[in-house]
Amino acid sequence: MNISTGKLRGLQQLADPKSMMTMCAIDHRGALKRSLNEKNPEAVSYRDMVDFKLDLCQAVAPFASAILLDPEYGAGQAIAAGLLPGSKGLLVSMEKSGYSADGSGRVTTLLPGWSVEKAKKMGASAVKLLIYFRPDLKDNASRQLDLVAGLAEQCIDEDIALLVEPVSYRVEKNGESPQRFAEMRPDLVIETARQITALPVDVLKAEFPADMKFEQDVEKMMRWCRELDGASRQPWVLLSAGVDFDSFRKQVEMACQAGASGFLAGRALWQEGSRIGSREERLAFFKNTAGPRLRELAELAGKYGRPWYSALGVEDGRFAPVPEDWYRSY
Repeated sequence: MNISTGKLRGLQQLADPKSMMTMCAIDHRGALKRSLNEKNPEAVSYRDMVDFKLDLCQAVAPFASAILLDPEYGAGQAIAAGLLPGSKGLLVSMEKSGYSADGSGRVTTLLPGWSVEKAKKMGASAVKLLIYFRPDLKDNASRQLDLVAGLAEQCIDEDIALLVEPVSYRVEKNGESPQRFAEMRPDLVIETARQITALPVDVLKAEFPADMKFEQDVEKMMRWCRELDGASRQPWVLLSAGVDFDSFRKQVEMACQAGASGFLAGRALWQEGSRIGSREERLAFFKNTAGPRLRELAELAGKYGRPWYSALGVEDGRFAPVPEDWYRSY
């Protein structure tokens, strides 16, 4: 498969020496404010958010292949503070935190004042777009796919890799109970992978195709993971979706055995830290718990996962050589 030089370099930067993407997500905004101050999220200051992200970044960076940060509180701040080593890949989110609703479903909005061009300019390895997505809500799905396609074109123009994170959600007005939604989840996640990776995206950040609160059959879950792998036309990694660490560790093992190329883990690594009031104690938790958790997951991915380039039909990491004078037309 042909891949442009800039995208290839960015994907290489996201991976570890085993060609696994063992990444940590620290781009949470609204959800993080609610975790830090459940009763009054708006009371969480800019400095509170930045300090949390900088402390977490320095604790997990030694064990991560790349870090996902947002432009509002994390990306530029971590670089300026010297807490994101140059050897680590940098993912930067593109979406505004949260979503709007127009009757057809949840709608993702790009962050005003931010762009793919700016992400490339600041030295990001890749950009990430989170979209709320239900393939069975046709009108909404079409609108969300248009958003992905438009951003993908910008990434082609800037020659930077695009990672897309589709997140399914329950539609309560349709009478979907948690159990009913859990029953729908495998089909939703697998069909979502098929539709998203039909677009010119570079990596899929996929949900685990089962809700382990309702499903514990390993054989079923492995079958769904293999179907997810078959549906994705691009390398895929697993998102943690706020589950506890023990559950996510099991999910990573199954996903990597089925063909995933790693993970992009967020709250499963560090969510307990958001409830620690003392900054000193919180930093200790990040260093003593979140960091080792990431290292453990990276070891699982290295043992069971598939190198990211394998999904592109390349087995040794060596892509087609560039032609003579390639730089003239680049």
